[in-house]
Amino acid sequence: MAVLTCLGTFVDIDGHEADLREMSVSARHEAELSDGGRVVLLNDRGWGLSRLTRASTAAEDAARDDDMPDIWAAQTVDDVQETARVVVGPDEPFDGRSQEDMEADHWAYLQQILQRQGVVVDAAQLRRLPHDVVLSQRMLARMSGERGDT
Repeated sequence: MAVLTCLGTFVDIDGHEADLREMSVSARHEAELSDGGRVVLLNDRGWGLSRLTRASTAAEDAARDDDMPDIWAAQTVDDVQETARVVVGPDEPFDGRSQEDMEADHWAYLQQILQRQGVVVDAAQLRRLPHDVVLSQRMLARMSGERGDT
């Protein structure tokens, strides 16, 4: 029987990558098994960043884009990895709940997903697993300044 070896979050571009002012990212959180298998835990996570600009004409936009730093190139791998770990949980407390409550619920929820897939693990074990964050080649290229199709 396969056992859990680590948690992994895969980060990729979600949306139009050529825009200098906006960045949209998806994050898929998985459990990795000793037999090479994976179980998707969360596939509905992500985040975005944008640079606010005033209303302008297309010509003004084009001129500003030439002078404006690329929002993608301003991101570091470490920053993206840290944000990905936050985005896949646990969530921030709400409605009087404590951080401990949120963490317990988060790990219990992931444990239930794994159990439905036949993977036996307790929440405490799950919480202690290493968590790798991997950026797609497309994301790394975009962060290095390569622009996709416009």
